[in-house]
Amino acid sequence: MASNFSTDSDLLRAEIAAAAARMIAEDGADYSTAKRKAAKQILGNHKARGDVLPDNAQIEEEVRRYNELFFSDTQPVRLLHLRKLALQLMRELAQFQPYLTGAVLNGTAGEHSDIHLHLFADSPKDVEIYLLNKNIPFEVSEAPHHNTRRDAVEILSFFWQREGVHLHLYSYEDLRMPKSIGGKLERADAIEVESLIQESEPV
Repeated sequence: MASNFSTDSDLLRAEIAAAAARMIAEDGADYSTAKRKAAKQILGNHKARGDVLPDNAQIEEEVRRYNELFFSDTQPVRLLHLRKLALQLMRELAQFQPYLTGAVLNGTAGEHSDIHLHLFADSPKDVEIYLLNKNIPFEVSEAPHHNTRRDAVEILSFFWQREGVHLHLYSYEDLRMPKSIGGKLERADAIEVESLIQESEPV
């Protein structure tokens, strides 16, 4: 009986992950929204148990599969374009020790994906002043810090060369954040991004 329940949970989890991946790849939904909508789509009005909700790693893997199946002719080109733009911007922002993160780093970026960078400075105002001096208008928002004891992370969002960019502003203390978690690269510096670009450049 327990075995069947586990199998049913695995099946539901896989279905929700696949539905969420489609929303992310096709519509540009964020992981949290896609997971919630996919669970509603699959389960209807039944409350989702924790054991049937996929984690982000499983959804990310499904996004990869979806891209390979439906966007194999366009997604790699789009990804390379975004990585090249990210590298240009990282060089522009070198004084803030930028790191690339998100879909452009992990390789799942598609038509609706934006560039996400982590920057490090004494104060968010340093980055704001830099952008203002470059005549780059931006919007300000916040996101929870990975360390719940820290203040929220300020995010500066703007369009750069017609692509969406989000700068997540951290203090220098946060440079100690691990670059890899469970063997997976979570953020990459300019040298590492350049290496990724070289690996994916057409021969």
